[in-house]
Amino acid sequence: MGKVTGFLEHRRVKETYEPIDARLKHYKEFVLELNVEQARVQGARCMDCGIPFCNGACPVSNLIPDWNDLVYQDDWRNAAELLHATNNFPEFTGRVCPAPCEAACTLNLIDEPVGIKSIERAIIDRAWSEGWVAPQPPPFRTGKRVAVVGSGPAGLAAAQQLARAGHEVTVFEKNDRPGGLLRYGIPDFKLDKALIDRRVAQLEAEGVTFRTGVLVGSLPEDSKVANLARETVSPGELQQKFDAVLLAGGAEQPRDLPVPGRDLRGVHFAMEFLPQQNRVNAGDELEGQLHAGGKHVVVIGGGDTGSDCVGTSHRHGAAHVTQFELLPMPPEQEHKPLTWPYWPHKLRTSSSHEEGGEREFAIGTKAFLGEAGQVTGIRTVRLAWEGGKMTEIPGTEEDLPADLVLLAMGFVSPVAGILDAFGVSRDARGNAHATAEAAGGYATNVGGVFAAGDMRRGQSLVVWAIREGRQAARAVDEFLMGVSDLPR
Repeated sequence: MGKVTGFLEHRRVKETYEPIDARLKHYKEFVLELNVEQARVQGARCMDCGIPFCNGACPVSNLIPDWNDLVYQDDWRNAAELLHATNNFPEFTGRVCPAPCEAACTLNLIDEPVGIKSIERAIIDRAWSEGWVAPQPPPFRTGKRVAVVGSGPAGLAAAQQLARAGHEVTVFEKNDRPGGLLRYGIPDFKLDKALIDRRVAQLEAEGVTFRTGVLVGSLPEDSKVANLARETVSPGELQQKFDAVLLAGGAEQPRDLPVPGRDLRGVHFAMEFLPQQNRVNAGDELEGQLHAGGKHVVVIGGGDTGSDCVGTSHRHGAAHVTQFELLPMPPEQEHKPLTWPYWPHKLRTSSSHEEGGEREFAIGTKAFLGEAGQVTGIRTVRLAWEGGKMTEIPGTEEDLPADLVLLAMGFVSPVAGILDAFGVSRDARGNAHATAEAAGGYATNVGGVFAAGDMRRGQSLVVWAIREGRQAARAVDEFLMGVSDLPR
């Protein structure tokens, strides 16, 4: 694959970023992607390594060596065809996927891996600019109707696959625009929402109907989950009107931090904070937007959602941003012979971290401090870890200033209301109980009701959601028709 000696001749060329002082003034994407020649050079580095571990590490089993070679050969159109063969939305994954494929690259054992993610983005962006991406309406209609609940990456992938199989597909979304957590969970500077709109238009041209502002089931009155629904539909109504229902919503129940002072004003979940800025960017007028401008912001949680809060706070003009992580600081470099080809445990610095602020590791929150009902600080303690167990280090308590605290500690499960309303059994983690097996996979205990994505597997990556949406679509198609030609 690629050039036989390419990996010896060429170094990895990374995508570059717009300068920090410039990008902090806006919410647009700031990655400067590879040009045609740079992408070809990266494709040339792909080794004929016999076993493509990159392919195995990719949740959607992207045909990575094949389209790397096609890019090197300057055959971009066929590269785009191969890219779409396994991934409905490579422009999403080419921007927000952490790229487990690169960790598994054979070249990564002795050098920097092939820039797979940057090549993927270059292929799909060129495909759109050249007009190679077009609607693919089905040649026939089956007369079967499918309801997809949730319009995130799992729901969108399943809807497209099912529509192309000839089924009449309706996607229900409780918020005012399609996209799920792609729309309201990922900042615009990481994923331009015009990319979602473009795909939604393609799905509509293929026959998919979107019903936004519609809540299926119910949410608790005190729920912090984003909900812009104008109407409600009961599960019974969907089961009556549709031949199959696929539950593809997100794992939106956030993990809380029940310490003293949790009820103070200024302590919020990340998913109260991030969607508001995305809505403002889309032109919505919000009263009382959570804003970090001029504030001391503390983000509790060291993952991607926490990083997104850091980047958004910088753009708000925060006085200072600190991100807490409960676990110890990972090593800056993994032990490759020990971890390869698996996803390594190592320190990862995002573009948001590079923009400023501080990161604190092995630190716990004892209490939120406040005056007149408003948070003013956090009482912290340093932590020691041994044998996987955490203990507080005596004498290390400290009070830090905080005007805005954002809880970004992950999500524990889907909101139980929708699963309970359908009568769907849940697993020990509160997710919809359904297997991912080839036979009977994605089917719940309720006849004709399927589950995929975060609702089935719990909080995960966009690329895993796309995989599950595609596989669930095949399971639904097989349920409706007896057999299926859709890829799994």
